[in-house]
Amino acid sequence: MTLVPDSFLALAANGPSWAAWLDDLPGLLRDLLEEWSLTVDGPSTHGSCAVVLPVRTAEGEAAVLKVGWPHWEAEHEALALQVWGGRGAVRLLRADPKRFALLLERLHPEDLSELWDVQACEIVGGLYRRLHVAAPPQLRTLSQQAARWVSELGEKERRLPVPPRMVEQARAIAGDFARDEATDGTLIHTDLHFTNVLRGDREEWLAIDPKPLSGDPHYELAPMLWNRFDEYAGRIRDGVRDRFFALVDAAELDEDRARAWVVLRLIVNVKDEVEDNPTPDKAGPDKEWITAMISVAKAVQD
Repeated sequence: MTLVPDSFLALAANGPSWAAWLDDLPGLLRDLLEEWSLTVDGPSTHGSCAVVLPVRTAEGEAAVLKVGWPHWEAEHEALALQVWGGRGAVRLLRADPKRFALLLERLHPEDLSELWDVQACEIVGGLYRRLHVAAPPQLRTLSQQAARWVSELGEKERRLPVPPRMVEQARAIAGDFARDEATDGTLIHTDLHFTNVLRGDREEWLAIDPKPLSGDPHYELAPMLWNRFDEYAGRIRDGVRDRFFALVDAAELDEDRARAWVVLRLIVNVKDEVEDNPTPDKAGPDKEWITAMISVAKAVQD
């Protein structure tokens, strides 16, 4: 029985720590199956950081066993799901946070990718309203992240392939939010987009895969604007604005505050792309991705 797909094992190319973790992953999965009295119920799948194995519990309940690469964005995934208690999100059945292991209710593979993008935004905007509750104290804060971006954008300003005025604008936004008391305090998903919402049985649509922070609800919108970018096809300005206002209206958010967070997140994406793909030892930054980020940032402000 193959518990880990070859395509996931190939991520050992990410470095020695990934390789060591992947070497141990099959044994970890077998241990969890035994300890939690689970039976494999289909082939495993994976994303970029976790493997997901369909299972049945001892009581016959359909579930999935998710084990993720240990990294800070996933360290409190179980906590967020516990706080939500299945309200608007996948239900957590059991967790071992130290091993980044989650037992979750099984959802259907259908996501929001095939829906009209504005309709999908209305659904996600409705989920925001349900997921945005008081943040537990264990979470990292968005204000700390904003303060870090102030420093990093200052260091990278002359080296980013972005108009300098946009970098300066993003840095000023980060500074304002770093000092703003409203930047923290709400449990936010931070990565809610078309493929992180799956069809369920007890509710029509449920969020999965949070990367939770104690933050500001207005921070959430940007992933819904940069995903499915190819569908803008010659109408970037209108397409971006249609999605943006559908999200703002459905979630009853402040337009200006949401727009500011979008601009900041897009410029930070450019910074991260440049940092993660330096030349000449790597292929270099993805120019199409950078162009897309700049295009969305401009469109949401025009």
